Amino acid sequence: MLNRRTLAAALIAVLAAPSLAAAQATTPSASQIERQLQAAPTTKLRPNQRVTVREFKRRPDLRRMAPSIDIQSINFAFGSAEVPYSQYGKVENIANALERILRRDPGARVLIEGHTDAVGSFASNQTLSERRAASLKQTLVREFGIPRYALETVGYGEEFLLVPTQNENWRNRRVTLRRYDAFIR
Repeated sequence: MLNRRTLAAALIAVLAAPSLAAAQATTPSASQIERQLQAAPTTKLRPNQRVTVREFKRRPDLRRMAPSIDIQSINFAFGSAEVPYSQYGKVENIANALERILRRDPGARVLIEGHTDAVGSFASNQTLSERRAASLKQTLVREFGIPRYALETVGYGEEFLLVPTQNENWRNRRVTLRRYDAFIR
């Protein structure tokens, strides 16, 4: 009887996986990423209102004003920060968008924000989100030639959940790209 239950559970998981995998596999195109990051900030700051990069990272009110796009499709192994080679096609979309933006505006700067779901301790999620953001930056720099100076990283762990739940939810495990050069002094 146990074998039938195990088999039934496995069959259900296989049948349910395509819809979850399809939802997770949706990667924005390079054009979509570029368009989102090229958008005007929702509010233009006067020069005396501009902040340091460090302050920008700590101010959700400013970050919400900046052009951004969530990338939910880069799949990391559980507890891992390494960008698997199988995900490089998705990362290439990001790299192509960044290359075009930097070609037009060499002063463009993008913050890579790492986010997790709420499963696990706050501290471990914080560390994991920081490591994942840094890993994506490293991949963009080493494998795709994006200039290191154009990218900053930060991890927010479970602090800014898209889906407010203490349970596992793949939508919360994401990277957000946020253009911040209009906010920095």
